[in-house]
Amino acid sequence: MRLRPAALAAPLLAAALLAPPAPASAGPRELPLPDRMADTGGGRQLITAEAATTGSTAGTLTWWDRRGGRWVRAGTAPARFGAGGLVAGERRVQGTSTTPTGLFPLPYAFGIQPPPPRTALPHRRVTERSWWCQDTASRAYNRWVEGLPADCRAAEAEHLITYERQYAHALVIGYNYARPVRGRGAGIFLHADGTGATAGCVSVPVATMRRLLAWARPAARPHLAIGTRDGETALVRY
Repeated sequence: MRLRPAALAAPLLAAALLAPPAPASAGPRELPLPDRMADTGGGRQLITAEAATTGSTAGTLTWWDRRGGRWVRAGTAPARFGAGGLVAGERRVQGTSTTPTGLFPLPYAFGIQPPPPRTALPHRRVTERSWWCQDTASRAYNRWVEGLPADCRAAEAEHLITYERQYAHALVIGYNYARPVRGRGAGIFLHADGTGATAGCVSVPVATMRRLLAWARPAARPHLAIGTRDGETALVRY
């Protein structure tokens, strides 16, 4: 028997009500975080360190790979920031225990412990003579030195080997590094966790540092972006 149009309408309507809703088109907020950022450094690897607000001392670190034209999350871990929170890198003042926000290169790795297998980034082993000069009057300001220079006061430098836990494994963050502005800050690293918030660095569990060192590849030009979820220091602005 041939059904009339009116008879066909009822079962079609019922089927439409039972069918799952069509997926909504992906909006900007649903894209992976790197795809929403203004800049990712131009490479194929990226680390993001995100805090809820500038007053936060904890947040999340995520590392990403660029594959087939898309950013894919490779891993994630809890992160700690400066005891003074976060501040825009260009406004940071040395000695405030704040973590600078922005997009930064990662010049090299270092550590008291041997680098994990498959580490490909340049790596420096910490010795008894290894210091990081933070003396604004020194020609070695914001630089690793083997043996403390005469113009760098020990009270204004970090004797790296004394931070056995934090500097077991670390990455230099290229903040205020290429052309250091004196007084803006020195010795900003991504390193293994201590016992609490940092003095301005970003820290993660030591197992995460080992994973990051084995993951990073110089040819992929890894960068680190530090920022907040929203506001003037939002990661998406970098």
